[in-house]
Amino acid sequence: MKVTVITACFNGEEVIKTAIESVLRQSWSDLEYIVVDGASTDGTVEIIKEYASSYPQKIKWVSETSSSVYAALNKGIRMATGEVVGILNADDVLSDDRVIERVASAFGGSSLVHYCGSALVGKQEAIGNKQLAIGNDSTNELTNSRTNELLQVLYGDIRFVADRRGVGLDELRAEPTLRHYSARHWRPWMLQWGFMPPHPSVYIRRACFERLGDYALDYRIAADYALLIRFLRKALLRTRYLPMCFVDMRVGGMSTKNWRSTLLLNQEIVRGNREAGYFCCLPMLLPKYAFKVFEFVLPRLGNVFSRKDAKSQRG
Repeated sequence: MKVTVITACFNGEEVIKTAIESVLRQSWSDLEYIVVDGASTDGTVEIIKEYASSYPQKIKWVSETSSSVYAALNKGIRMATGEVVGILNADDVLSDDRVIERVASAFGGSSLVHYCGSALVGKQEAIGNKQLAIGNDSTNELTNSRTNELLQVLYGDIRFVADRRGVGLDELRAEPTLRHYSARHWRPWMLQWGFMPPHPSVYIRRACFERLGDYALDYRIAADYALLIRFLRKALLRTRYLPMCFVDMRVGGMSTKNWRSTLLLNQEIVRGNREAGYFCCLPMLLPKYAFKVFEFVLPRLGNVFSRKDAKSQRG
């Protein structure tokens, strides 16, 4: 099974090397890596060219202006030839060298498939920038999801590490965890309340993009959230949680830059739910921040106890 990993980047010369190397070091050989650069003006393109010339059978790349990161990701999805597609941000790295091997193995089996909501999957189509569902459990072309046991979406956990630039892959992977973002207890109905599985851990069959559409370009920050609402809640794609860390993610990012970006993120989450037919409002999203506190606190407690154990062993 071929797996495609897509990275969108712009002026990322300080981080793109670790992302590329984390993909190239994967043990799974049937792997396609697509890098979509937004016409960077620093040394990013030269770095991509260097790796692409060394691995021409594995790396595809393009450098041209894109209107947004989501437009770049859509471009990468259209270039993809893998059966399964995942996204790796330019400043993130795959957590170890066997991540894609485990992803391919999970898609190769179907015994632990989770059915999102009902057993019926409706046909959907894109209308302009809005991805609207047509059909329900009693109209249009309905398909019983249990007649096809193929896993369609896989997701898991990620961890946040310090935003260290210009360091090697092994050094970044060795960084202590600042926040552990787990989807172990996540369920599709939680999308209505601001909870989503970590997007960098999500791998989706390419055929699902062809049938349901790609990232909506009229979202600035939360097009990934809106896509998961359509795929996992509305279309009821068959999913599985894989209990492992997929990605080491540097802290920061557009959605957490300041209070304005946080507000815009939540406004777009509300909009994505409402466009899919689910009631949502800003107060419904407040509880998620209480859970985020625990995601930051628990790794710190683990680090404290680890240091205490190390001291006791030396003593």
